[in-house]
Amino acid sequence: MKILIFGLGYVGSTAAGCLASQGHRVIGIDVNPAKVDAINAGLSPVREPGLDELVAEARTEGLLSASLTPGEELFDADLAIVCVGTPSGPDGAHDMGHIVQVTRSIAEALQPGREGQLTVAYRSTMRPGSMETLIRPIFEASLGNNCEATVELVYNPEFLREASAIEDFFTPPKIVVGTRDGKPSAAMDALHEGIDAPTFHVGYREAELTKFVDNSWHATKVVFANEIGRLCAQLGISASQVHAMFAADTRLNISPAYTRPGGAFGGSCLPKDVRALQHLAAEAGASAQLIDSLMSSNAAHLQFQFDRVAAAVEPGAKILLVGLSFKLGTDDLRESPALDLARRLIDARYRLAIYEAELSPNALLGQNRDYAMSHLPELRELLVDRETAQAGDFALAVATNRLVDTLDLGATPVLDLSVIA
Repeated sequence: MKILIFGLGYVGSTAAGCLASQGHRVIGIDVNPAKVDAINAGLSPVREPGLDELVAEARTEGLLSASLTPGEELFDADLAIVCVGTPSGPDGAHDMGHIVQVTRSIAEALQPGREGQLTVAYRSTMRPGSMETLIRPIFEASLGNNCEATVELVYNPEFLREASAIEDFFTPPKIVVGTRDGKPSAAMDALHEGIDAPTFHVGYREAELTKFVDNSWHATKVVFANEIGRLCAQLGISASQVHAMFAADTRLNISPAYTRPGGAFGGSCLPKDVRALQHLAAEAGASAQLIDSLMSSNAAHLQFQFDRVAAAVEPGAKILLVGLSFKLGTDDLRESPALDLARRLIDARYRLAIYEAELSPNALLGQNRDYAMSHLPELRELLVDRETAQAGDFALAVATNRLVDTLDLGATPVLDLSVIA
């Protein structure tokens, strides 16, 4: 393919060298003459291990060049990739000035018309909605009724780490292709041919947000690790040995477990251990602001779940709560988010019934019984059997886990709080 890359920073330069090494004809575009001169001299504009060699080889083979402007190169190009920077603005939001400038230059260069559709893929990180409310309108203003026939707009975030960018380019953790309708793009399929990675074809907004989520998670991991490290240092504990044990658990710790958006955390372990770790860190003088925020964030999620119910039905409505224990298949009610929700619904004057297959109040023992009776003393009166739950006499069924899948609720609408879709 003939590919134009707009922006020759770390992302753009790496893409240029790697794509040229695959046999594509690549032209880099940048307003900085020094970067353009470097590429044309067979040098990488940025320091990245192995990139000088890729650029030099591509130049020797005539597969890579650079220019200050696209000129007429867009007329027979197959793909344009936008990699310009989106730095932080004064308010913390991304500064989209470079994106707007490059988008206008591409749209104006295409205005006289060309044969066939050009795929323009954006890799710059930008807020959800940018493709629809900023990028597309610029092309529509220049191309008018010819926009759809002339340009295919794609959002294709990159997942490159500096100092390992070449390896990450060829073995990415995933490939994300965002399109207007969430369907595959033939040009992007051709671009990623031969790369073995999980591929997601999604809408623009999902693709735009994923980079924010990933980078914030990476930042969270760093901060969490350092908070634990500070605590270990204060207590004379080996942080490296604690980390080795933590990282060895790829079933729960370093895994998809506990990362699906859905219910708040609860139960007999997580809340009490978080509180105890907070106390331990405070006592040791190890500032642990991330850990300190966990319980308040969890409380905010409990309120969010109640608000979802309140938005669906008015107070006084008859509600069936399906699932009361903190985890499916148990009768453990200690700090259960569902029990908290039940309390809130009753206090808000909803008429509540509860179905929980595993729960027998008479079988509750010890702290489990004490917690349940102190927070929901009317538990026995609220519990209903399967037949009553399925009778259809409810304005809404609120599911807190997959127990709802075992019921035939007929026409009763279901609000599933166990997942945020």
